[in-house]
Amino acid sequence: MKNFFEKVLWNSRYVVLLAVWSSIIGMLLLFALSAMDMLHLAWQFIEVTFLGVEIADFHVIVVSHVITAVDDFLLATVLLIFALGLYELFIAKIKIAQSSENANNVLMINSLDDLKDRLGKVILMILIVAFFKNVLHVTFDDPLNILYMGAGILMVSLASYFSHKSGEKH
Repeated sequence: MKNFFEKVLWNSRYVVLLAVWSSIIGMLLLFALSAMDMLHLAWQFIEVTFLGVEIADFHVIVVSHVITAVDDFLLATVLLIFALGLYELFIAKIKIAQSSENANNVLMINSLDDLKDRLGKVILMILIVAFFKNVLHVTFDDPLNILYMGAGILMVSLASYFSHKSGEKH
């Protein structure tokens, strides 16, 4: 009875495959949607530049869409790292990745702390991109807004600095 119970417990780790496949599907959807959004933006650029179509505040629209696409691509990357990390931690090592010349340390997860660190850094990048996307809509009609903007940039810089420092191996 004990052996059967332990076998059931050990094999229950395969439930993690639901999270792996869901993350892969989400990653594919985000990459596809962001790429389609960029194609749509490229078409709008062609219309504005060569066909004479006028779109109000087109430059702001372009910058906003590009930042959103970068944000979505980063989130898709988080899902990819999460899926690969869960698979390597709970199911098996990916042998083809270990023998590949193209594999790098970002995609090789050896522990839960490794996964957490890698995800944390990419999520920090997502937050930085989201911050700068919101900066586009800040009006500088109040001196306090300028102070808030400076404080925000300082906080983003500090977060990036400490994230980089924590990743250094001594």
